[in-house]
Amino acid sequence: MVRGNSLVHCGLVLLSLWLCIQSVPINVDRSKEKPPVQELHPPQSAETGLHYDRYLREVIEFLEKDPHFKEKLKNANMDDIKQGKLAKELNFVQHNFRTKLDELKREEMNRLRMLIKVKQDIQGGSGRTMDHHSLLKQFEHLSHQNPNTFEVEDLDQLIQSATKDLENFDKDRHNEFKNYELTKEHERRERLKTMSEETRQQEEKHYEQLRKKHANHTKVNHPGSETQLKEVWNESDGMDPDNFDPKTFFKMHDTNGDGFFDESELEALFTKELEKVYNPENEEDDMVEMEEERLRMREHVMKEVDTNKDRLVSMIEFMAATQKEEFLEKDEWETLDQNPLYTEEEMREYEQHLVNEQNDIHQKSVELQERREELERKQEELSAQKIGLQQAVEEMERIKGNVKHPGAVAAGVAAGVTAGGAPVVPGNSRPLPPDVPVPGHS
Repeated sequence: MVRGNSLVHCGLVLLSLWLCIQSVPINVDRSKEKPPVQELHPPQSAETGLHYDRYLREVIEFLEKDPHFKEKLKNANMDDIKQGKLAKELNFVQHNFRTKLDELKREEMNRLRMLIKVKQDIQGGSGRTMDHHSLLKQFEHLSHQNPNTFEVEDLDQLIQSATKDLENFDKDRHNEFKNYELTKEHERRERLKTMSEETRQQEEKHYEQLRKKHANHTKVNHPGSETQLKEVWNESDGMDPDNFDPKTFFKMHDTNGDGFFDESELEALFTKELEKVYNPENEEDDMVEMEEERLRMREHVMKEVDTNKDRLVSMIEFMAATQKEEFLEKDEWETLDQNPLYTEEEMREYEQHLVNEQNDIHQKSVELQERREELERKQEELSAQKIGLQQAVEEMERIKGNVKHPGAVAAGVAAGVTAGGAPVVPGNSRPLPPDVPVPGHS
């Protein structure tokens, strides 16, 4: 199952370019001043979870080093980024950064070629020469028109691809987790079918005991509420809950000091709540479900606090959220066991889907067996034909050998008889009947 914290900086595409921007950039008059040459250090950002994560992060971090691009970025809005207006500012990025971006693109192209080659090697190959240019087109996060330079189209495609991939992540994760739960329940029911009636009743009783034990936990505070944050402030930070200060709390838990709560920093705030429900040593507690619960909490807070939908929580957004009525939420957070992910009808549909898949596999197996038998039959026919052809060739070779040595034939004819006393016809090894005249004799 895909872990949500693999996307701790998924805002890198939409507005993550704002990370590390902590002061107003200085305007640069390019007609009078020579652009300063900056030392290019390798990037250190957290991973996004995308297969082109490293390429994405390196491109972003090098662009952030350019003063002109940083200034345009600060004033850009979400629509400008999505519509490609920001990408056009690449034309004004300093030469040394453009050169580095060219190098990054060439490295990425080489990496993709290597992935294609490895994939073909694993699949056994086909013995044909690969058309790398055509195969590379399946990767949409860069432009393939010019494999050697990083152009405006490259930045635009990188933004569009990462935006699409990251926006679909939560939806894909929900479906993946739902299938996990359906599979787990299906396998449990299938095991029950193999048991005797007495054993099945014992197993069902044990299952209900574990389910009730899991549900019997301490109250879980609403994530992002004053009560929940004060608990972290007191138990994790060792601070007096009566002196809770939201601004200080934000700075204490903004672990990378960039002025934002990213997804991983938010998820870390829910650890105390999750420990009330899940313990890896308990049979009844599923750690996969714990991670899903953590991500549900993060999604809930993002929905309420992240007003500009950049998947980051700024100090301003956080402080504004503490003034809302929802911040004083006292109700208990409903955990996964209180929110069934599927109905019995969906379970029946899932099981029918499995049956259909098994039937398809069986049908394909039958078809493959029939094809195999047909191929074996044709192979036998071909083998028989081959044997017949070989015999015919041998017979022709024998006849040709007799024609090339007429003296031997004549000697046999002169003898007039075979070893058994019967006359023979030249070119024919069979003796003639006694009453048939031999050619050339009266």
